[in-house]
Amino acid sequence: MRDEDQDKELFNELSHDGYVGRVLHSIEHGKEKGVVAFFCPGCRCCHLVWTDPERGRPRWGFNGDFDKPTFTPSILVNPQHKMGEPVRGNYHRCHSFVEGGNIRFLNDCTHELAGKTVELEPF
Repeated sequence: MRDEDQDKELFNELSHDGYVGRVLHSIEHGKEKGVVAFFCPGCRCCHLVWTDPERGRPRWGFNGDFDKPTFTPSILVNPQHKMGEPVRGNYHRCHSFVEGGNIRFLNDCTHELAGKTVELEPF
């Protein structure tokens, strides 16, 4: 398990905006640092993950690999919009673990990939 100092060191090495890996992009999100984005094949849109060890919660652990990322803990997304359209009726939910470049969708997801594991797609 990584300690807080290792997380800070890794974050400082990778914190520049625009770093691009096969499946992750480091982006600027307002004044926040340490935000990475990946394309979710279940939602068909990007999800953001905050990795800055100086940030409060929420914050995820990150292995530093932009090609085969692992984030801890799970990622839960309840968007207000899906593909630019407001979610009507039932709410949309995406709950997953990203591990070694794969995304494991938990059974409480409301999209067709619930309960499945797939490789993260390049973008």
